[in-house]
Amino acid sequence: MPSLQVRDLPEDLYHQLNYLASKDHRSLAQETVVLLKESVEARMANQERRKRLLENYQGPGIDTTDFPDPVDLIREDRER
Repeated sequence: MPSLQVRDLPEDLYHQLNYLASKDHRSLAQETVVLLKESVEARMANQERRKRLLENYQGPGIDTTDFPDPVDLIREDRER
């Protein structure tokens, strides 16, 4: 199984991890793996949810044919 070494871990984060590990009756390594797994799964689920939302997005429902052409507006401003 691969291992991971974390350098320069903030002391307060270490103490929080240690507290959670003792509260959940786990070792520090076990608690870290559990928290990492939960975080990664939540992040992946959020990315998938955003992807589905973007795929199903129909747009604002505004008819853009009523808007003037931006090129014409810029040309008009330059001629002034």
